[in-house]
Amino acid sequence: MPYSMYDASVPVFTKMLTSGKGWLDKAADAAVGRKFDPTVLLSSRLAPDMFTFTRQLQVATDGAKGGLARLAGVEVPRYEDNESSIAELHARLDKTIAFLNTITAAQLEGSADRDIVHPSIRGDRKFLGANYLRYYVTPNFFFHMTTAYAILRHNGVDVGKRDYLPMFE
Repeated sequence: MPYSMYDASVPVFTKMLTSGKGWLDKAADAAVGRKFDPTVLLSSRLAPDMFTFTRQLQVATDGAKGGLARLAGVEVPRYEDNESSIAELHARLDKTIAFLNTITAAQLEGSADRDIVHPSIRGDRKFLGANYLRYYVTPNFFFHMTTAYAILRHNGVDVGKRDYLPMFE
């Protein structure tokens, strides 16, 4: 069976978002164990000009749901971007996973050759579907998920490679 746009996206993003839920659990445990307010982690960043931990997860989930919605030809779900707790971020990951699980292989069939328009503050960007997934959606998703992971790691949360790579689940 050939490797499909579905295979390259939905299960990949779903597994990584599931890993992210585990990171959130470990972040909450770290706050309890070390007796600090977990919201400190939510506003943490690696550099002054980078997004916060919360914003990294918001952008990653926006990329996954938006990218897949555009490829499937369905409406992009809108989220409020108002998460202010680990529980609310957990719920956002759950909501994104639930949306991704509504996307079927049939909906993505032919999307590799479909023209995709991605709205941007710098103007609409146009892609061929395969290039959109391969060179924009997937790298952007992993950039923000990896940065969120690194922020937790930088702040002493006990996450390691086994927490990052979904194959270890």
